[in-house]
Amino acid sequence: MSDPMPKSDNITWHHSAITPDDRAKVLGHRGCTLWLTGLSGSGKSTIAVALEHALINRGCLAYRLDGDNIRHGLNSNLGFSADDRKENIRRIGEVAKLFADSGVITISSFISPYQSDRDQVRAIHEQSNLPFLEVFINTPLEICESRDPKGLYKKARAGEIKGFTGIDDPYEAPTNPEIDLKTDELSPDQAADQLIHALVTHRILQPRTQGKDSDS
Repeated sequence: MSDPMPKSDNITWHHSAITPDDRAKVLGHRGCTLWLTGLSGSGKSTIAVALEHALINRGCLAYRLDGDNIRHGLNSNLGFSADDRKENIRRIGEVAKLFADSGVITISSFISPYQSDRDQVRAIHEQSNLPFLEVFINTPLEICESRDPKGLYKKARAGEIKGFTGIDDPYEAPTNPEIDLKTDELSPDQAADQLIHALVTHRILQPRTQGKDSDS
């Protein structure tokens, strides 16, 4: 797996004089990317909103990158073909890397159906020594379809949408995610709590002192 090469040879990466440790001292936590992947309707965006809120209340710098939101701007020129999905994930992977490098706890919620694309995003982070946690929002198709918050499954079943993930386009579930959340058994707040615990376990966050938080 290789990254796309720049079209110009006349560019040089300009290194910062600030280290990740410098940023962590200011912010009180390390930067990282939490990559939430799962079917449409699995609860990715809902959990991301709950987690972002919980982290901000905790005094952390966090930002949520949402699939639909990104397609309104940065990736508005991309569709849903395999090639466009790949480029969609590559671009947001690069954005997430920059956010994580700046010290932000970055919460990316994308269907990102192909394992190879998610692996490429992981590699982008690992090449820069940035923490990357793959989070499988593990919700059975029948539950996602019963929720159908945007009415997309109904349209896909009726043939109005082609290439819809889980119906006529594949979803490749993570084989070894750092975190596996079964949202048919967890509320969004419970899922957010598990993710905060994972951030403490992976030394992104410091545990709160006893009596203030259950992370310790």
